[in-house]
Amino acid sequence: MNAATGSKVLFVCAGNICRSPTAESVFRSYVKIAGLSHLIQTDSAGTNGYHIGSKADGRAVDAAARRRYDLSSHRARKVEAEDFIRFDLILAMDQRNMSYLREKCPAAQHDRLRLLMDYAPRSAYREVPDPYYGEARGFELVLDLVEEGAEGLLGELRQSLGY
Repeated sequence: MNAATGSKVLFVCAGNICRSPTAESVFRSYVKIAGLSHLIQTDSAGTNGYHIGSKADGRAVDAAARRRYDLSSHRARKVEAEDFIRFDLILAMDQRNMSYLREKCPAAQHDRLRLLMDYAPRSAYREVPDPYYGEARGFELVLDLVEEGAEGLLGELRQSLGY
């Protein structure tokens, strides 16, 4: 990552319909506000293929919209082998996703793998919990945690990119 080439960030959860599209949207919003859209690109993917082509979960869309984040254009996809080369940072939402990524990622790119919550060291949470089988408040917690992680991530990228 440098100021000349910018940075590409991939957010990863299980199905790519709740947590990772939320993280992608929140972080993209932060990047835009910071005026760094020309330097930082974002995407999201899932570790399984259950929802390929599906829109984001309606509960995630609604919770995000209440905070002015837009998930309406999202379509789920699965992590691909090329992602490990294409992205500078690949951020898992939890240890289960991280285990999958470590297994699939070439050893030479393991340094690109992190947990999103690594960027929120003051948080009591080390993972972003999956809200899929829970209630609406789980989606609010996801947003709270993603906002914390996104803020720390943006700070670190600004520093590494010289902004």
